[in-house]
Amino acid sequence: MIKVILITFGFSAILAFTLGGLLALFQEIFKVVRDPKVGAVRAALPGVNCGGCGYPGCDGYAEAVAAGNAPVTKCAPGGKDAAERLAAIMGVNAASESVVAVLLCRGTKAVAPAKGEYVGIPTCRASKLSAGSVKLCAFGCQGFGDCVNVCKFDALSMGDDGLPHVDYSKCSGCGMCAQECPQLLFAMTPKARVGSVVLCSNRAVVKATVLKTCKVGCIKCDACVKNCPEQCIAMVNGIPVTDYAKCTNCGICVQKCPTKCYRLLDGVKTDVEVVETAAAV
Repeated sequence: MIKVILITFGFSAILAFTLGGLLALFQEIFKVVRDPKVGAVRAALPGVNCGGCGYPGCDGYAEAVAAGNAPVTKCAPGGKDAAERLAAIMGVNAASESVVAVLLCRGTKAVAPAKGEYVGIPTCRASKLSAGSVKLCAFGCQGFGDCVNVCKFDALSMGDDGLPHVDYSKCSGCGMCAQECPQLLFAMTPKARVGSVVLCSNRAVVKATVLKTCKVGCIKCDACVKNCPEQCIAMVNGIPVTDYAKCTNCGICVQKCPTKCYRLLDGVKTDVEVVETAAAV
């Protein structure tokens, strides 16, 4: 009996030693050499894992940066400081500009009528797929708050007016709201930008159609284009677009707009402030 136990023990020891040796050999043969830069890049990131960079979390972005497949300026929560840290690790120059989300719609419940009662899945994406739009304005905010649900920084909230409102003291500029919005209503705007912006995405070209669907929509009257002293505004696909390299922030377009859908972006004073005229919609 003792002999059987000893033989079994010996055989088990030999088998364990052999398997251990083979595992060590295979690990050495098939090991993946990890670039030490990956760890350094990962440590330089804020660890929010928001996905705003377009990669699967900070780990995915770190690997892409270390491999030279992604720019060092894609981390919105980290901003300029993170970009500079990554640039130092990678030996490149960083040119990062902090951005915030601006909603290009003023179609509140009071001015943008609903088509009727919507009884489908209560999400913006579902309503767009099933009904085209819950509002008469096919270009406006659907009001179900998909953007609010994906914001990881508590920077968005749905107002009583049926529109999402941005808290610019919390907005990191990650861009998740812009990616989630099926109507493409969020513009990721540099905090330091100066000039005019149209808070409307209604591309209908007939004035009567616009006013029927939204009382504060852009009616394509060209008043802004014709009266701009710098000639820096042009109609592009039914929406006035400003050339910010020429815009002097004079405000004439704001004054001349009959539906008052223009606002001025006057830049920011601190990292957490954004111009109130851009936020007040």
